[in-house]
Amino acid sequence: MKAVVGSVFVLAAFVAIPAPMGAASPQAAMSADHNLDERIENRLSTSTLKKYGVKVSVTNGVATLTGTVRTEADRRKAAQLATIRGISRVENQLVIDQSAPTGTTGKMKSTVKEGAEKTKAGAEKVVEKTKEGAEIVADKTKEGLSKTGEVITDGWITTRVHSKFVGEDLLKDSDISVDTSDHVVTLKGTVMSAAGRARAVEQAKEVEGVHRVIDRLTIGPKK
Repeated sequence: MKAVVGSVFVLAAFVAIPAPMGAASPQAAMSADHNLDERIENRLSTSTLKKYGVKVSVTNGVATLTGTVRTEADRRKAAQLATIRGISRVENQLVIDQSAPTGTTGKMKSTVKEGAEKTKAGAEKVVEKTKEGAEIVADKTKEGLSKTGEVITDGWITTRVHSKFVGEDLLKDSDISVDTSDHVVTLKGTVMSAAGRARAVEQAKEVEGVHRVIDRLTIGPKK
């Protein structure tokens, strides 16, 4: 009788105890929470509350809402949307702030894109202006600068040649016209003597930027 009892005791020690009915594994619970989280987020994103970007977190069937909304009505609506099958309780931690953002995501993206396009267009205009300015400077640089820093153009040379003739005794009563093209000076008109003619050519050659002087002067009284 003792042997039989002992055998029964040993057998019972190795019998597996089944898990309670309805208990879920941790992995299954996490998966369920994740699915509930996605469902609530989808409901919020398709409602008027999507502009607030309400955050949802589900743990063991408890949904926690965080973020900022503008009114108490919005706060209550968020809780209602989070109350779905599978959620045992909603922890509504939303804060009411009348300055909360109200623009939709789509509009914000559009504004950002529009701003980026305007910035790009503005940058392109700046580049164009800079390029134009660089080309102008390059052109001026080709013409060269005088000792005083002025750009030596054909017009500048013409003015300087005329100024050279002022006050010259040998050129008194002369009638000289000056024409400059590509830094080549052409003198036309009349002078009173050969010495005056030579002096006019000499003075024109002394002007900065003059490459050559063409003498078409004649000797004689002013016409």
